[in-house]
Amino acid sequence: MRRFRLLVFVCAATALALPDASTQSVANPPNPQAAQAAPDAEGAPAAQAAQAAQATEAPAGFEGDNGFLAEFCARQAELARTTALSPAIPPDECNMEAAVGEFAGPEGESDGLGPVFNASGCGECHIANPVFGATSQITETRAGMWQNGQFTDHPGGSLIHSRTLPGYYIKFQERVNPSRANVIAIRNTISVLGDGFVEAIDSSTLQAIVNAQPPAQRGQLVNVPVLEEPGQNRFGRFGHKAQQASLLSFSADAYVNEMGITSPMQLDEPSSNGVVVDRDPVPGMDDEGVDVALFALFMRSTKAPPVDTAIASTTDARRGSQLFDAVGCAVCHTRTIVTAPPGTRINGGALKVANALGNKIIHPFSDYALHDVGTGDGIVQNGGPTTRNKIRTTALWGLRARGRFMHDNLSLSFEDAIARHGNQGAAARAAFGALTATDRRKLLRFLSSL
Repeated sequence: MRRFRLLVFVCAATALALPDASTQSVANPPNPQAAQAAPDAEGAPAAQAAQAAQATEAPAGFEGDNGFLAEFCARQAELARTTALSPAIPPDECNMEAAVGEFAGPEGESDGLGPVFNASGCGECHIANPVFGATSQITETRAGMWQNGQFTDHPGGSLIHSRTLPGYYIKFQERVNPSRANVIAIRNTISVLGDGFVEAIDSSTLQAIVNAQPPAQRGQLVNVPVLEEPGQNRFGRFGHKAQQASLLSFSADAYVNEMGITSPMQLDEPSSNGVVVDRDPVPGMDDEGVDVALFALFMRSTKAPPVDTAIASTTDARRGSQLFDAVGCAVCHTRTIVTAPPGTRINGGALKVANALGNKIIHPFSDYALHDVGTGDGIVQNGGPTTRNKIRTTALWGLRARGRFMHDNLSLSFEDAIARHGNQGAAARAAFGALTATDRRKLLRFLSSL
């Protein structure tokens, strides 16, 4: 349910106000020219190349907004397509206080929370050190069965909810059924900072990045449904399996799966290990879609995570940056990407790239493609069986604000995270190990600046 939570995370709001239809997987494309004929290409590559010459750096910082919110609220009718699946944000709610308040939560039983869920608000998981919208130590569990070359979700879906509403609903607490799961995975919370710029990357740009990678390290792009535009697909970029392509789709998916709150794009309540939970506290649809739009508004308004310029400017870090490229880390952890030009239609035509997000140079250190680095969790979502042991390349911007690493949070140091890279990441791991102790230290110093 829509409501203001101005007393919750009011400091965060103040800081930010400061100066599936069918899916298709595209794996290992053999022809570099295929970038111009990507299945969901959104813009003309030639026009993008011309614009790239005039691109400017995206605003970076852990505080303040990137300028999108004011522009969007003034031009909402022009920038976003309004439908029953994706309603407009009312003018009196199109502001940072409302967006932060909705993202922070908490939701309650009267809002449609549960009956099975993982958290009562986005801010419960997306806050660290304490950067609102970032990652955290909180993880979730997924499970399923791999048998005869096919993956089957655990009853009720691969996501195993950690909580229920109190009282009557405790009997619906979900657990993994060992007879229905030989794959169990732990996943961390992914930062959403800078995701508005990530959404604004043209699909053909991602295709070109993957096409340029050596065959042995080439990533896999997954073409997934855009929930707000039925029948339209786009390259996924959000989630550990790149299973969502737009921030509205991502928000609606998280609202129902993490909080149990339904909306026009996600009408079905989660079950408890496949058993329908009776006595729904709020029968029918829980949210008319404005909450989902406010989640997206918040994420689209965040700045790109900044580097620590004091560390980055040191001699050791500058040398470490060169070594990062030399050992092969940058093959997948793409250093620099330019977003689509302002006015480009993305998300199946549902959104027009705003001036605040368009033609911006970002440094996410990710190609947003799936790779097998030996730690894949065995879960299949939108990409089919070939994605089972692949994970989306972790974006390294904002790395210094994290204390746990890899998709499962099981690495507690940069060195351990590097050591866990195998398969498509084995060459880079070996090259790092072959460096002198001094050069390894310099590369790690560079990572600590991100």
